[in-house]
Amino acid sequence: MAAHDASRITRRRLLAGAVGTSAAAFAAAALGAPRRLAPSDRVNVAVIGAGGQGAANMTKLVDQNIVATCDVDYDHVARSLLDRHFQMLPGRQPVKDAYDKATRYSDYRKMFDAEKGLDAVLIATPDHHHAVAARMAIERGLHVYVQKPLTYTVEEGRRLLALSKANPQLVTQMGCQGHSGDDGRRVVELIRGGLIGPVREVHVWTNRPVWPQGVARPAPQPAPDGFDWPTWLGPANVDWGYNPDYAHFNWRGWVPFGSGALGDMGAHLIDFPVWALQPGLPTRIETRHSRWAGNASLWESKRPAELTSFPLASITRYEFGKAKGGAIHLTWYDGGVLPPTPPGFPAGLQMNPDGGVLFVGAHGMLMHETYGEKPTLIGEGLDEKAKRIPQSLPRIKDGLGGHEQNWIRAIRGEEAISCPFDYAVPLNETMILGIVALKADQPIDYDGASGRVTNAADANQYLGRQYRKGWEL
Repeated sequence: MAAHDASRITRRRLLAGAVGTSAAAFAAAALGAPRRLAPSDRVNVAVIGAGGQGAANMTKLVDQNIVATCDVDYDHVARSLLDRHFQMLPGRQPVKDAYDKATRYSDYRKMFDAEKGLDAVLIATPDHHHAVAARMAIERGLHVYVQKPLTYTVEEGRRLLALSKANPQLVTQMGCQGHSGDDGRRVVELIRGGLIGPVREVHVWTNRPVWPQGVARPAPQPAPDGFDWPTWLGPANVDWGYNPDYAHFNWRGWVPFGSGALGDMGAHLIDFPVWALQPGLPTRIETRHSRWAGNASLWESKRPAELTSFPLASITRYEFGKAKGGAIHLTWYDGGVLPPTPPGFPAGLQMNPDGGVLFVGAHGMLMHETYGEKPTLIGEGLDEKAKRIPQSLPRIKDGLGGHEQNWIRAIRGEEAISCPFDYAVPLNETMILGIVALKADQPIDYDGASGRVTNAADANQYLGRQYRKGWEL
C-alpha cells in the first residue's frame, strides 16, 4: 500500500464513530476525472452484489457496457438468474449474457484496483457494505448508484455527502425508485399545492419484516464451497461464523449487517413526507418496540455489540420541531402494525396492510401505497380541486421502472438526476435516527446542524460504528 493510502486509512480509523467531526474536512477530490460521455456513448458499468436486487437492477442497464461483476457467491448469482420472479423481468437473458462476458471478482477492493476503464458502479450489497464501496468508487472518479438504505449509519451518510459535494462532476443516485414514479411526484405536487391544507401529522407503515427478526443468533456452520464468507462479513466488526439465516436475503434483520424494517422500507415510504413537506431533520425521535431477542440484560448492560436481530415490531415517532409553520409529527409502524384510524377516515376504506402513507391535513387527508402509488384523496370536493393544481415536477421517463436509466442519462448529461446524495443523505439520516433511538432505548433530542444527540451522550455511539481491519471507511 502506498504511503498516501496508509495515512488516509489511519485518519479514517481515528474518525471511526466520530460524527461530531466535520465530514467535509475529510472530503477530497477524486483521483481521476470521469470520462466525458455523449448521449450516444455506452457507460462502462460494474455491479457489486450481482445477484438478487443487483441482478434486477441490471436488467434495466443491459443497453450499457457491463464490464465487471463482483459477488462473494456466484452460485447464488446463477440461482438469481433462474429465479421465477427474475424470469418475469424483461432483459433477463441479456443480463445473463452480459454477466457471462464480464470479468468476475469476489472482493470489490480488488475490482477497483484492477478495472481502470470503469465509468460507474451500481452497489446492491447488504447495508453494512454500502458506504465503504461507495466511498471507494467516488474516490476513483466513478458515478455511483447505491441501493437503499444509502448507508448503515448517520456518520457514513455525512461522509458520502461531503465526498459527493467535493466531486460535483460525479452523478450519485440512491436506489429509491418511487422517487422517479409519476404517482409519487403527483403526491408531492398536491401536498405542496395546499390541497389538504397544512399537514402536521403523517402516518407511515409497512408489513416488513418478512425475514427472521426477534430471534436469537443461530450456531455457525461451514460456509458452502464458493462462498467467500470473510469478504461478505467485510466491514462488520463482529466475529460471526457463516449461517444461511444471514445470507442472502435474511441479513436485513441482523444488527451487524442490516437496518431492519425501517432501513429496508423507510427510504421508499418516508421519502414522500420528507420531499413534500421539507421539514428538515427531526429534532426528537422515540422508538417503542417488542423485546430484543435473547438475553434482555445484554441491552440493559449497554453491550449492543452482543445484540443479534432487531425486534419483531416497532413504532417510531419523529418530531420535526423546526418545520416551517410549526412542528410536524411523523409516526412509523412496522411488523404489520397499522396506524390508528383518524377522525373522518371513511369506514369502508382500507389501509393497504403491505404499506402506505397517510397525510392528515387541516382540510382533508391523502393516502398512498408504497412507492407513492395509488394516491387517494379523503375529503369533500378534493378530487375536483386536485385538477386545478398544476404539474410542477418533471416526470422521469418510464417512471418507477426508469430510475436506473435516469442515472445513465444524467451521467451523459441528458437530464437531471432523480434522487442524488444531497437529497438522499438527509432522508437516509432521518430514517436511521429511528434505529439510533431504538438502540438508545429512550427518546433522543437531535441537533441536525452538529449531527449530535444532545440529551443522551451515550446515544451518540450509535451514529457511527467501528470497522473491521482492512474495511475502514
